[in-house]
Amino acid sequence: MRKNEEEHGAMLLRYGKGILLGGGIGLILCLGFLLLAALGISRGLFDAGLRYQLTVVACVVGSFCGALLAVRRCGGPGLFLGLAVGTVLFLLQLTMGILLYDTFSLDSGALGLLFGSLCGGAAAGILGGGGKRRGPVREKKKRRR
Repeated sequence: MRKNEEEHGAMLLRYGKGILLGGGIGLILCLGFLLLAALGISRGLFDAGLRYQLTVVACVVGSFCGALLAVRRCGGPGLFLGLAVGTVLFLLQLTMGILLYDTFSLDSGALGLLFGSLCGGAAAGILGGGGKRRGPVREKKKRRR
């Protein structure tokens, strides 16, 4: 293999690790937010009818934080990394739903979870400072008169 191919392989491996780590962190934060929301509902702070909205907000928050971590860690194309982390988070949630419940149905709000995860990841990708990094700005030398 040439040196350029090895660099691309190492870059893809770094992106893959960052995306999976961001998706895992996003899932943990999403579950933590849902735990706090459940406590808020049980204490009477939130109405029980807001369950779906709180779930979508948890997806957005988890995806945003996970994608922000991935974008800061990898320093690559932020929007791509953010969308990939949102996709990984949704797939992890879908896998947990299939394992924990008897029936599989995408009709009961899965589209909201998908779009919440993707939007949170995309927002972090855009705001996280991804993309090509500029080098340090040098000051121009002043002319002597």
